[in-house]
Amino acid sequence: MATDFAPIHDPGKAYSRTTSADVTAGQVLIVSGDDTVAPSSGASASVLGIAAFAASSGSDVTVLSGGVYELASTGTINAGDLVTSAAAGVVAAFSGTTYSTIIGIALKAAASSKVTVKLFR
Repeated sequence: MATDFAPIHDPGKAYSRTTSADVTAGQVLIVSGDDTVAPSSGASASVLGIAAFAASSGSDVTVLSGGVYELASTGTINAGDLVTSAAAGVVAAFSGTTYSTIIGIALKAAASSKVTVKLFR
């Protein structure tokens, strides 16, 4: 059966975007403009995914979405905590009531500023 409508991006698959700032592999990326991404600078509802590799500003970077990743973290994060983006493209434990900033759940406690996270998007 033919389809008249198809997604631009399949959930859980990698895709490219242009960076509007330097990014490091593993950083949380937010939408920073038309088809551009940058590292998160705090809790954001604009999280698009994770940088697959380092890229300089103006270069293309592969964005990973969904899945399980070991990400840089800040503060105390326990297994089962909901996480949000934080400054410098890392993650932190969610607190507050702005639920649109939740990006995943910690699968184990953070150690050595790293945490294993199942991304929701």
